Amino acid sequence: MNAHPKTREGGVTLVELAVVLSLLGVLAGFATPMLLTYWQTVALQTGAREVAGAIGLARQLAVSRRTMVCVDAGSDGLRLRLGGCHGVAWTGPLSDSSGMIALSDRASLQLASNAKVVFTPLGAATPSGTYTLTHARTRASRAVVVAGSGRVSVQ
Repeated sequence: MNAHPKTREGGVTLVELAVVLSLLGVLAGFATPMLLTYWQTVALQTGAREVAGAIGLARQLAVSRRTMVCVDAGSDGLRLRLGGCHGVAWTGPLSDSSGMIALSDRASLQLASNAKVVFTPLGAATPSGTYTLTHARTRASRAVVVAGSGRVSVQ
């Protein structure tokens, strides 16, 4: 007589495979909308930090070059102008040949401003201003605020 009962060799049945795949499908169905929302939120936050970094660069240029620097906002990026808002556009490693510092996600982010902020050679901003970044699909927005002292913050 056989002392050991017959055991199944490795592998899975078609029913077990179907159950696992259906569970994975249900989990993917729940996770996809959350992942898309997360992706859009991260894109907006990243864009706001890019804008804040470019504005911080404008302040740094004003102090280091001892000149006025104007932050001119377009719908898809910023242009820094040396010598005030009618001055020459600054070109550097972040800008293209025309001086435009473009947003990395121009397709889904739009930039607007309530004022052209001008940094003085001491780093103060006149006038203070807000740069608003809006996600085109979700209409969610983040504000980059420049205080009169020159402090830049993302809200």
